Amino acid sequence: MQTRQLGKTGMQITRIGLGTWAIGGGQWEFAWGPQDDRESIDTIHRALDLGINWIDTAAVYGLGRSEEIVGQAIKGRERPYIFTKCSMIWDENRKVSHSLKADSIRREAENSLKRLDIDVIDLYQIHWPDPEPEIEEGWSTLAALKKEGKVRHIGVSNFNVEQMRRAEKIAPVETLQPPYSLIDRDVEKEILPYCQQNTIGVIVYSPMASGLLTGRMTPERIAHLPDDDWRKRNPEYQEPRLSRNLMLAELLADIGKQHNVTVRRASSLLPGHCIIQPSRLPLLVHAAPARLKNWSRQRISA
Repeated sequence: MQTRQLGKTGMQITRIGLGTWAIGGGQWEFAWGPQDDRESIDTIHRALDLGINWIDTAAVYGLGRSEEIVGQAIKGRERPYIFTKCSMIWDENRKVSHSLKADSIRREAENSLKRLDIDVIDLYQIHWPDPEPEIEEGWSTLAALKKEGKVRHIGVSNFNVEQMRRAEKIAPVETLQPPYSLIDRDVEKEILPYCQQNTIGVIVYSPMASGLLTGRMTPERIAHLPDDDWRKRNPEYQEPRLSRNLMLAELLADIGKQHNVTVRRASSLLPGHCIIQPSRLPLLVHAAPARLKNWSRQRISA
């Protein structure tokens, strides 16, 4: 697979990575419903076999479960880059909250290292800029963890330009992870240009809009999603937006035919990570070097 340098980190990462939000399983606030751990591990193994060299996870995914699954899956294999996140914590009742306090982040980092069973995190990211008054304290703590060798690189997720500027007064922001898909393109206005100007590496999440652009989503399937699947509460999965989004998926299918690719491949040409079953990974990996022609881009933007 083709690789690109991630900002100024020096890490050469494949254009597609593997996201592990869903594999954390069900019964928490932002779950995707029940998951089969064996299938999750098989998916990670298949991704690595196909040449994907980075995995993105977070402590909060499955309230620690996702990191544990990643740790199990990479044991005994050539180690990929491991990216994880902090700032979302939970209590004994599985209630999720946010903290950027120094002691909380340090505790999170130690717990993530244990669950992943690794000595150092390749990229440690603030998951959300929340509580916003604590951004400076949280970012100072990540910078300290980097100096101490607990993490190799530090980045942010879901930050806007003003928030990144605040952080950069303390230490350079090496990477940003925003949502970005053909449904959600807000970052094109200010955030991506800022990152380009400042050589901040960008990896995006949900490039297939959490399944909406895969060509496999239907109103019937959405109606039968598990009750604890967060997508059932997402406005993009509800009318009036749903019909428009499914029409976009159909348009991508039509454009895909012109490029000799499937809708899943046509909709995943944005660099980033996605969640996909092992049997479909070869299609996605094959699509990574593809580029849309100008006329195709114009149809999508219309």
